[in-house]
Amino acid sequence: MDNPRSFIVITLFPEPVSGMLNSSILRKAQEKGIVHFTVLNLRDFGNGRYRSTDDYPYGGGGGMILRPEPVFRALQFARERVCGLQENLQQGDSILPRIVYPSPQGRVFHQKDAWAWSTDPRPIIFLAGHYEGIDERILLGHSIEEWSIGDYVLTGGELPALAMIDSIVRLLPGVLSDPQTVRNETFSGDLFDYPQYTRPPVFEGMKVPDVLLSGDHARIGQYRREKAREKMLRVRPELLS
Repeated sequence: MDNPRSFIVITLFPEPVSGMLNSSILRKAQEKGIVHFTVLNLRDFGNGRYRSTDDYPYGGGGGMILRPEPVFRALQFARERVCGLQENLQQGDSILPRIVYPSPQGRVFHQKDAWAWSTDPRPIIFLAGHYEGIDERILLGHSIEEWSIGDYVLTGGELPALAMIDSIVRLLPGVLSDPQTVRNETFSGDLFDYPQYTRPPVFEGMKVPDVLLSGDHARIGQYRREKAREKMLRVRPELLS
């Protein structure tokens, strides 16, 4: 592809992030030229001889805070990486990247957001925070969006960033071999995905439902819808409303 979707992750832990981005569907999407991933080590932008990236919080409190200078430098480098030369950054909003800071205080990311972002051509820069968070001036000095993947706290922003990237990339045309797959999944329609079975037909005394072996596609479709609704009613009844 002439213009692959660009994703940049700024992190203190580039090795595990790169490992995930070079695995499974994400690796195949890169090989097909549909996406381009860049992982930046925040320590490369650190302060002084020892590449310091964190310090104690003003006002007291436990833990460490990411300093603003290394993050600002990393964000500037990432912007130039995806947007070209600095003088071209003001040509139009269409070339400016979306900057995302995974945070438990952010707006919760849903499947509908993955769909919307999959059709948005803007590059996405993920700033993976760590420790007790980042200096507030980072958020004030850049147009940064805070997004969460759920109401809980993780050690860092790497896992949420990878989760969002994966959910977006798999929706891009050409990534999955069967484009209809993503249309029938949980949260892409009104119901959960239906329960799936494969060989052997009997496992530890449990049989594959006879209807799935019948070849009657109308009955199979009805059975799958019923089972999807049953599970949704059992585990997430609020979604049926």
